[in-house]
Amino acid sequence: MTSLPSSADVAIIGAGAAGLGAAHALHGFGLSVIVLEARNRLGGRAWTVQASPEVTFDVGCGWLHSADKNSFVAIAQRLGFELNRDLPPWRERAYGNAFPQSERDDFMRAMDAFYERLWQAAQKGKDEPANSSLEPGNRWNPMINAISTYINGCELEDMSTLDWNAYEDTNLNWRVRRGYGALIAAYGAPCRVALDCNVTLIDHSDKRIRIQSSQGMLDADKVIVTVPTNLIADETIRFSPPLPSKVDAAAGLPLGVDDKVTLALEGAEAFPREGNLRGATMRTEMGTYHIRPFGQPCIEGFFGGSFARALEDSGEGAIAAHAINEIAGFLGSDIRRKLKPLHESRWAHDPFARGSYSHALPGHAGDRAVLAAPVDGRLFFAGEATSPEFFTTAHGARDSGERAAKEVLAALGKL
Repeated sequence: MTSLPSSADVAIIGAGAAGLGAAHALHGFGLSVIVLEARNRLGGRAWTVQASPEVTFDVGCGWLHSADKNSFVAIAQRLGFELNRDLPPWRERAYGNAFPQSERDDFMRAMDAFYERLWQAAQKGKDEPANSSLEPGNRWNPMINAISTYINGCELEDMSTLDWNAYEDTNLNWRVRRGYGALIAAYGAPCRVALDCNVTLIDHSDKRIRIQSSQGMLDADKVIVTVPTNLIADETIRFSPPLPSKVDAAAGLPLGVDDKVTLALEGAEAFPREGNLRGATMRTEMGTYHIRPFGQPCIEGFFGGSFARALEDSGEGAIAAHAINEIAGFLGSDIRRKLKPLHESRWAHDPFARGSYSHALPGHAGDRAVLAAPVDGRLFFAGEATSPEFFTTAHGARDSGERAAKEVLAALGKL
């Protein structure tokens, strides 16, 4: 969108929701601001594609969680994006006989009881693995663990109880008809962004910060870092002098894996709109399916945790192939000829993400505040992993970018 300048007042690393939120918040203060983005597009882990002429697919985030507190709701309305306020199909609207209602009700009782024990454990202030709150021997434990992989991107054994408790969920979840990724791209369109600009080094050893990228060097007074935690933990982007506290905090907040697939559905009119398909599968390695989202002729599949990572490792197309096999197991082999792969995500293999969204490892709930803290009034940090209560969400990322921008303005004496 723009070429890389030789200098700027503020450089923002990453044009996802956090970086774009920071850029918007800095507008109008007389500062030269540039966003450096390694990809050839805006949005980061928010990405909408036209999977077919009839199917719009959010490869990344798709739900405006906690919609009554979600800052992207007002942005969507301002930019003319239609919002869908229908209830999600997660708990109700089961389709087929793979998960009979009596079994579904029993599962929901077990899961709600687990969440109550998890909440009670969090009140004690001990940051233990979330699987400690599972009822020993409960037959639904593997499926409860599967739900964690969808929500957190990881199994319960890798999930911090205190971090789970810190997340704020108002249980109001909306969608963007044209795609959440499309909304965030439109939000970022006015920002000054250098695409295909992969940052590898942030040298803050001198008065001005030097940024080394695939497009050359840039000097800046202030830098806001918004990249995913895995890139910081793996030191894909290095700091000079090193920032071990940031690297350690990022390692305590790894990105779990959640992947999605969309399958074209022939004869879609015979299937319910906004239906849910899941089996009473007594294992964690399972998918969950959304039939005809927005009434589109498709089925979306969702996979999480180590199972999603294993499917990715099996190669391109493995997620779609598994989805078709599992759906056929639920609905019968005749459904195979009606399903055609359109698009699948592979976030763990994405070099600029290496995962989907962050979760705190047991004992590391406090790392979000450590990662968010500024360094020397010159380096600032944002991204969903730095949000104290809306981590894992696009609006949590956007709000964190705005918070970091305000820290920059305060350091410059402009607030």
